Amino acid sequence: MVQQLSPANEFAAFRSGAKVELPGSSAGPLRGLKFAAKDNFDVEGFVTGAGSPDWKKTHAPARITAQSIRQLLAAGASLVGKTQMDHLAYGTLGVNEHYGTPRNPAAPDRIPGGSSSGSACAVAGREVDFALGTDSACSVRLPAALCGIYGIRPTHGRTSLHGVVPLSPSLDTIGWFTRTPDLLAISRGN
Repeated sequence: MVQQLSPANEFAAFRSGAKVELPGSSAGPLRGLKFAAKDNFDVEGFVTGAGSPDWKKTHAPARITAQSIRQLLAAGASLVGKTQMDHLAYGTLGVNEHYGTPRNPAAPDRIPGGSSSGSACAVAGREVDFALGTDSACSVRLPAALCGIYGIRPTHGRTSLHGVVPLSPSLDTIGWFTRTPDLLAISRGN
């Protein structure tokens, strides 16, 4: 069920700059849901910033969209933006010295945690229904806990990392955030 969402970027969860939006298919189990992706996921035609101004300056726009995003679009969900992250996914606090720190909707005076901080804040702040992050060393699990939402880190190799800027290929996996266990279960199959 789609819930009422708040105005975009109220919690500074989204990357500033180009607005990235891709509509989902008109059919599928995620039809009508809105999602965001951490800024280490490629979207065709946009530069993947990976939380780093130097990375962003030295890389061309992506030629293809990350496989995980394409799968979600085919399942009916619509991408509405790319989210803030720790510089090159190196941190566990959710702090980015270049672009600022997303505000934790559950505890505004506290850090959001994890390198997938923007994705967690966008979900916790009701700006999207669910969001993608990456997890190598707690970058989904920690912000989910600190922002009071659900997050999952699937088994390494279970999800395709094609089109995702790596941190540690032997540990990296794609995870996601939701506000409800029901949506977590539905999105798990896609």
